[in-house]
Amino acid sequence: MNILVTAGGTREHIDPVRYISNASSGNMGYSIARAAIQRGHNVNLVSANVSLTPPAGCRLTKVISAQDMFEAVKENFSECDCLIMAAAVADYTPAEPSPLKLKKSEDDMNIHLKPTVDILGWAGQNKTSQTLVGFALEDTDMFVRALEKKSRKAVDIIAVNSTESIAEKISTLHVNTGGDEWISFQQTDKLQIAQALIEIVELYIEDNL
Repeated sequence: MNILVTAGGTREHIDPVRYISNASSGNMGYSIARAAIQRGHNVNLVSANVSLTPPAGCRLTKVISAQDMFEAVKENFSECDCLIMAAAVADYTPAEPSPLKLKKSEDDMNIHLKPTVDILGWAGQNKTSQTLVGFALEDTDMFVRALEKKSRKAVDIIAVNSTESIAEKISTLHVNTGGDEWISFQQTDKLQIAQALIEIVELYIEDNL
């Protein structure tokens, strides 16, 4: 298959040197890309800002912001059989980033934020035969919120974890491919989780051909 994977945390610039971002390390997305290559798939890795070495054999597209990531996904979406959105995409971005470095003063500073583009939602609206795998990071009502996101964004497979997994190599992940049943991986190495997730995707696609 041709698998499009997003990874890392986007940066939303306030000015040329300051930005809003998050604590994502990109470990999950990079592990998924590596596992997919090991399974013989073609991988296009759209990577935001990480300090990781991309797996050998992948096609790497580097991006910075949520808008950059959206453009890369949109450009490559028609070619993929499966999109796995493991990136931590910022929900908001400065409405009017400054082209010049902002100077410090004694006054308070207010930054007007606007919502970023909903990449997964766009994919759900525009998919033809692609399988969509979405990730949800939740700290309350984990399963309820993840299933709501799965339905609202027309996602085929949803994976959910808690905020404790951010930037960790060991994680707990729960995967739903339909109905009320969850496949859970408790405190497992992210590469092992990624390998299992790719196998889940393969079986899902095979069962839905």
